[in-house]
Amino acid sequence: MAMSREMFWALITSVGLVVTVLFVPGGRVLVLPELFILVMIGLYALAAPGAEITDPDSARPVVDTGPGDDKVHTWPHLVRSEFLCAIFITLLLIVWSLLVDAPLEDPANPTRTPNPSKAPWYFLGLQEMLVFFDPWHAGVVLPSFIVVGLMAIPYIDINPAGNGYYAFESRKIEILTFFLGFHILWISLIIIGTFLRGPGWNWFWPWEVWDSHKVEALTNVNLHYKFGVRTETGAMIFGAIVVLGYFVLGTIAMYMGIVKMKGQEFMQRWGMPRFILTSFLFLNMMSVVIKMVMRHAGNIMYVWQTPWINF
Repeated sequence: MAMSREMFWALITSVGLVVTVLFVPGGRVLVLPELFILVMIGLYALAAPGAEITDPDSARPVVDTGPGDDKVHTWPHLVRSEFLCAIFITLLLIVWSLLVDAPLEDPANPTRTPNPSKAPWYFLGLQEMLVFFDPWHAGVVLPSFIVVGLMAIPYIDINPAGNGYYAFESRKIEILTFFLGFHILWISLIIIGTFLRGPGWNWFWPWEVWDSHKVEALTNVNLHYKFGVRTETGAMIFGAIVVLGYFVLGTIAMYMGIVKMKGQEFMQRWGMPRFILTSFLFLNMMSVVIKMVMRHAGNIMYVWQTPWINF
């Protein structure tokens, strides 16, 4: 059977999930749930356009060639296969849990704190962001923006092409943006926190030994120090100009870029509220990358320092 576009992306996504989980401590326990996802997406791909199905009103096979054809009922063609697959995977997980112990560490000892003390791997991205931002910003604001952004996708996306199926050609920029934000940025933070952060949350390359006695000089300074600003009021004004200027100039640049790529007619149909929301969320995502580069390359701690909050 020829591999359809849906089948191709389903396999690529599923294999990526499995490979990601294999490189995480304790990943062997999570392989089976990921295989379950692989099988479920594969079943969906088989029911997608290009797969052979059976007409419920006749015994003749019908070939669905695309979204324009008559629709096929989810029940029983898809739900039945998903239910049987779920039962099989559940039984397999029960047998697996009886035969293999979970990779737990020693019982907690209040007199001995592990160094480094790390969160579960799926929270290591947040813990790594604490290196670059204040706790309120890394642990509350940025995750809230992620949730709000995911909720806003149906409101932001006005592209009618590809409804009901996934196609890279219809949404190149959207898919690449998600790939940057999740697969590159978020997954990279998890990998850094897992493999490159050692005792004292110091940076250790893979070939270096984790030495608990390693001491690194704290040479981080705020951005206004680099420009000779020393007073508290001057630091607040300087930081406000930099942060607000970043969002204003970034929004203008995004507007001009979208108009150049999509045209003024698309911008009018999209609407200014959708554009402002998209620009705000995208610039916040890019600010994480910029702040990481500034910390590693220039030892910049804060861009905007105030007596109450810091950015």
